[in-house]
Amino acid sequence: MADHSGAERVLAGLDPEQRGAVTAPAGPVCILAGAGTGKTRAITSRIAHRALTGEISARHVLAVTFTARAAAEMRSRLTALGVPGVQARTFHAAALRQVRYFAPRLLDGRAMPELLDSKVRLVTLAAARVGLRTDRAAARDLAGEIEWAKSSLVEPAEYVVAAAKALRDTPHEPAKVAEVFAAYEKIKRGNGVIDFEDMLRAAVWGIEEHADVAEQVRAQYRHFVVDEYQDVNPLQQRLLDAWLGGRDDVTVVGDASQTIYSFTGATSSYLVDFPRRHRNAVVVRLVRDYRSTPQVVGLANAVISQARGTEARLRLELRGQRPPGPEPELRIFTDEPAEANAVAARARALIDAGTPAREIAVLFRTNAQSEAYEKALTEAEVPYVVQGAERFFERAEVRQAMVALRAATRSIPGETPLPAAVVEALAAVGWSPDTPPAGGAARERWEALAALVQLAEEYAATPAVLPIGEAATVERQVTLAGFTDELHHRASQQHAPTLDGVTLASLHSAKGLEWDAVFLVGLSEGTLPTTYAKTAEQVEEERRLLYVGVTRAREWLWLSYAVARSPGGRARRPSRFLPQLDRSGGSGERARGTGTTPRPERRRTQIVSCRICGATLLAGPERKLGRCATCPSDIDEELHERLREWRRRVAGDQRVPAYVVFTDATLTALAERRPSRPEDLIAIAGIGPRKLGLYGESVLALVGGAAVDEICPEKTFEIEP
Repeated sequence: MADHSGAERVLAGLDPEQRGAVTAPAGPVCILAGAGTGKTRAITSRIAHRALTGEISARHVLAVTFTARAAAEMRSRLTALGVPGVQARTFHAAALRQVRYFAPRLLDGRAMPELLDSKVRLVTLAAARVGLRTDRAAARDLAGEIEWAKSSLVEPAEYVVAAAKALRDTPHEPAKVAEVFAAYEKIKRGNGVIDFEDMLRAAVWGIEEHADVAEQVRAQYRHFVVDEYQDVNPLQQRLLDAWLGGRDDVTVVGDASQTIYSFTGATSSYLVDFPRRHRNAVVVRLVRDYRSTPQVVGLANAVISQARGTEARLRLELRGQRPPGPEPELRIFTDEPAEANAVAARARALIDAGTPAREIAVLFRTNAQSEAYEKALTEAEVPYVVQGAERFFERAEVRQAMVALRAATRSIPGETPLPAAVVEALAAVGWSPDTPPAGGAARERWEALAALVQLAEEYAATPAVLPIGEAATVERQVTLAGFTDELHHRASQQHAPTLDGVTLASLHSAKGLEWDAVFLVGLSEGTLPTTYAKTAEQVEEERRLLYVGVTRAREWLWLSYAVARSPGGRARRPSRFLPQLDRSGGSGERARGTGTTPRPERRRTQIVSCRICGATLLAGPERKLGRCATCPSDIDEELHERLREWRRRVAGDQRVPAYVVFTDATLTALAERRPSRPEDLIAIAGIGPRKLGLYGESVLALVGGAAVDEICPEKTFEIEP
């Protein structure tokens, strides 16, 4: 029975674009939803509105998400809207339910095989079978390659060609990976178990090859919703197609600018091509950002505006809906320890000022970067939690390394320089200072152990700095034994952060989350984008990672990078993705004694936003005006004329060209921004301390309504007879 009053309540409070998505007719609907634009509200409201008007039955809806948390939130919202009974599940959970239900029919009365929690153990056995010795990190990388292949519908015999075509950075020679893949499949079948990709394939097979199963599934599920559609892989799309069975009542929602999981097989091509595959599709764009301030939204738009490639075709320009907030900060530091200490100090200040620790996040490109921030936050007495990664000293490779370092104190001569001794000790766990290996997990392992070498170099370079907690009068010996004691002390200091703490997370694991205050750190070339991003497509995915990071912030955003990894180290360039801001104009503090050169660790570049639309301003004239060139001018024409006349008289009196006094752009900025205080004047590019002293009083008087003749009378000259 229809509930029209309930349906009207669902529509209440929706913006025009959300309402368009909710009330779109039955059939294919593509909702392009930018970060913070209320996509979950839109899709749950669409389901609820259709159910409450009697168009559909809730029990015939299957809503598919990518995380159990998102599925639970969707069910909760639908229940609150008065529509319980909708099946909201992840792809894997929906497939598992169906395969278990139909297993007796599909498997001649047998139950579904046991489902593997992890591939690593069988992959290790498979690698050994083909003569390849692997540690756990290498096995994880091989398992990742197998998952990519199976998710991409690639068989072992096809792997070499498919990997080459996809430009995969394989952990071993592709032919060897293919051998491991084939051996893994054989061992898996021999053990009578299946993995998650097998389960999805079984669901597809059950529908495609068994008419009775297809009929029952399609009778149950008639209307489909797919969240985060930019993250589907070919196997998941094939399952969706099997569920649909040629029908087209499907609503997909996604944001191509948040495509950051292509290394797992996810592809935005299905989102990009949706209107082509469904000729009668309704496409709705949600661009009103309710999460972030206009300043944060403006920076996000500036970052993604430079995107290129397929995903850029669906780029959305967000429009901030919240009240204005603080401008994002760009900070530059001499080295990574200085950057981490500054982040910790600012986090401490935010907490002291009333921001809950759980509403603060520090986001970085790789998990190996977390150690410096764990240490700095601990020393600043700031509680923290690590999202999506083990704490540095709890990682298996770090624990093994610490055991190896302790053992090496008995075998490595005491006169060996500490960094060299650490490198020698780490050789026992298979680490070498050469180029890091291919493969994500192996590379993370290498970087984590490289961080120990970096710590040893810092420890050796600062002998006056004592281990945490020791008395200042104790002499510290720079030995391998002393360094090992220091590591154990650091580990003990970092084992018990409370749950209500600052979040440390990689950019990948931060997707779908948001905080009041966000620190985006380590934004240097080689880190973001990573040096392993070699193709144009890979570089663009790195850009989208930064975009995802920026859009996690609600109010306060900090972006930073360190000129060098360690004190005195080789200089690095800032990430190419950062806005190219004008760093002249005296915003940085000068180093004592130099007179001209700002200290990197104290340089603070203000990111200027359009006062009308909130977009980040990059061009000099726009920064001077305080608005985009395309935004409407609110110039006071009468004031502009008085300023021009005043400038003409001053220039004539000084016998200089008019632009020497103020340029046309500066006059326009004055007439638009109408400054009322010296601080407002100095904020306009082109007005420095000198011009403030020369002309500030006159300009403020003109803005206040004074006539030109009162300030600068026209001179008259008599001609002698």
